[in-house]
Amino acid sequence: MPLQPFRTLNGVRRQNKLTALKTILITGATDGIGKQSALELVQQGHYVIVHGRSETRAKDVVSEIQRASNNSKVEYVLADFASLDAVRKLAHNVQENFPRLDILINNAGVFMPTRTLTRDGFETTFQVNHLAHFLLTNLLLEKIKSSAPARIIHVSSGTHRGGKIEWDNLQGEKHYSGYDAYSNSKLANVLFAYALAEKLHDVRVTSNALHPGVIATKLLHNGWGGGGGKDLARGAETIVYCATAPELENVTGRYFDNRRASASSAASHDEPLQREFWDVSARLVGLNKA
Repeated sequence: MPLQPFRTLNGVRRQNKLTALKTILITGATDGIGKQSALELVQQGHYVIVHGRSETRAKDVVSEIQRASNNSKVEYVLADFASLDAVRKLAHNVQENFPRLDILINNAGVFMPTRTLTRDGFETTFQVNHLAHFLLTNLLLEKIKSSAPARIIHVSSGTHRGGKIEWDNLQGEKHYSGYDAYSNSKLANVLFAYALAEKLHDVRVTSNALHPGVIATKLLHNGWGGGGGKDLARGAETIVYCATAPELENVTGRYFDNRRASASSAASHDEPLQREFWDVSARLVGLNKA
């Protein structure tokens, strides 16, 4: 999907007001709103690391963003989130090759109409949309903490309101619906964001979730069929806002919609559920509970 012009508000190009430019990793950034967000952040002068699965696709996107922004401060990293070993290698790559990581944007996502398993034996939507980000974030936490003040942004969806955590059907073992699996994974994103915010409350690293809007992406068309959805630039707005707005430097544990703090579902605020879901996720990916 082609990049779109940098969106303006009231005819005035938005400017980054952060006091320092940032190093930003965006997962799932070779298409859709991840790619659009990467463009806008590079246009603001930030150093952006684009994550994708295909090296050919990633190289093409980096070249496209460089041409569109007239800025060379963008490169790529590779990992297939259907492999937790690939996620571990990605984290090691970032730790070894980038001196800092100011902002992590957990954006990658899939919609699977039928139940399939990854090579790790997990349901694909659950792993790609949640477990891979849970593992990656935890493996990069020390790098992010050392870059504080820093931000972790979880791209969820308004569909999280229909999500449920059912321990006996966590990965569609008993009954599976692509829509339910997607909604559940988006609830997982918010639960993770809030639990992480609590764990990081005293280290100047914020953790927030957001709904980017109903955007005309391949995921929307593949999952819900037909056309519709707003343009990519609109989809990037809340992501870029949460990444760069100076007034959010100390705001954590919130859910944003249309560039405003908004109420997320009642289930997402269930603190015992947040803690138990964290522990289960840590066990599944082989991490210490802490």
